Amino acid sequence: MPSLLSSDRFFRKLAVGRLLTVAAVGAGVWAVADAADMGAHNGDVTRFLLAISAILLSAKVGGELFDRLGQPSVLGELVFGILIGNLGLAGFGFADTLREAPFLEIAAEIGVILLLFEVGLDSDLDELLAVGPSALTVALLGVVAPIGLGYAASAAFMPEDAEWHVHLFVGATLAATSVGITARVLKDLGAMGAPESKVILGAAVVDDILGLTVLAFVLGLVRSVDAGAATEIGALPILWSVAKAIGFLAGAVLMGRWVIQPLISIVRKARSTSMPIALAISYCFGMAALAELVGLADIVGAFAAGLVIDDAISRHFGQQSEKFRIDGLVAPISAIFVPVFFVYMGMRVDLVSFAFTEVLVFAGILSIVAIVSKLACALGVLEKGLNRWAVGVGMIPRGEVGLIFAGIGSSVLIAGSPVLSPDTFSSIVAMVMATTLVTPPLLKLAFGGSRKQALQPGPD
Repeated sequence: MPSLLSSDRFFRKLAVGRLLTVAAVGAGVWAVADAADMGAHNGDVTRFLLAISAILLSAKVGGELFDRLGQPSVLGELVFGILIGNLGLAGFGFADTLREAPFLEIAAEIGVILLLFEVGLDSDLDELLAVGPSALTVALLGVVAPIGLGYAASAAFMPEDAEWHVHLFVGATLAATSVGITARVLKDLGAMGAPESKVILGAAVVDDILGLTVLAFVLGLVRSVDAGAATEIGALPILWSVAKAIGFLAGAVLMGRWVIQPLISIVRKARSTSMPIALAISYCFGMAALAELVGLADIVGAFAAGLVIDDAISRHFGQQSEKFRIDGLVAPISAIFVPVFFVYMGMRVDLVSFAFTEVLVFAGILSIVAIVSKLACALGVLEKGLNRWAVGVGMIPRGEVGLIFAGIGSSVLIAGSPVLSPDTFSSIVAMVMATTLVTPPLLKLAFGGSRKQALQPGPD
């Protein structure tokens, strides 16, 4: 037995060493290419291709390492992105060139659009409409409490010249919940059948929809401020922003029932096997662009597209039509672009900012507020006998959804300046990492005493 254990550890070390070697080779290739003169060989395209190559290598190595450590792979992608973006501190100048590679931001944006498209595909519209009262109450508390506490913490900590919309965006970022990370942890614990898990997952999905609505609302206010239409919170901008968000989602659902579903028959009659994925991606990008045109975030349109397509295909073909399942067809494309988004988010984190006490303190405050505000969700559990502590913990991780909100806040401009400054963005990324790291052990602890009992079938 000892020899088997030592052999297992040896092969694990060997695998990790190979992964790090792959990463080192990728960095070396980029360094050599960066030193070369690419001006005569369509340098922009070359730099972009090398950047994508280096980022994909880093994402897969980082994701694999963290997965072996029992952590979500998205954390590995984010951490390796932070390392790449700050290689300049160690004297590697090619890191700055990598971060500024042409079209890299567009590739990252395509990644986040596809990610929300997949979230929509994984969400069942009928189940969302029939969500239980506990899940709905938990989700509502999971949005209201973080926004309120986040706004208060931001207003208390930030300088007096920080505008209200900055505090509101910070609060909106804290409202996010990563249903993917929570679902993975619950699956690893073998607790997917527990009634607490059903409440958590249902609330997390509703939380995402409410969060996207809040994001659309906040973006509408921010853009009205940038246009000079408002300098303070007023009733009319609030009502207009909420109406746009709700109207867009409702319109997307109606379009799916009245327009998309009848067009699905084209997929069955088409001879081309690529017709389903081509139409799906086209619709996804079109809805994302439409959302931007009406003043919402493109990810709202992508989510609505996934929700509508999945519903329309399910109604037309039923659940037995694996040939026409869009989620499986989108997965290979997402595997290329989604990691680019997470690594790119990490590359935008400036480690120098953490040398300032204010940034570290604010990151700590945000992390505490993020955890406490989601634990308050436990008050929304209406059924007796459920593990409220487990439900509250399950709503803690911000994961990819928090990064999406933070990324939008750092790119939306008011009077030429981003809503979230680089220091605030770095603090939020630290909060996202903290909430994602603490969730697996806390959830394991929460289910430790009640999981077996929760999974046992009830009396006949």
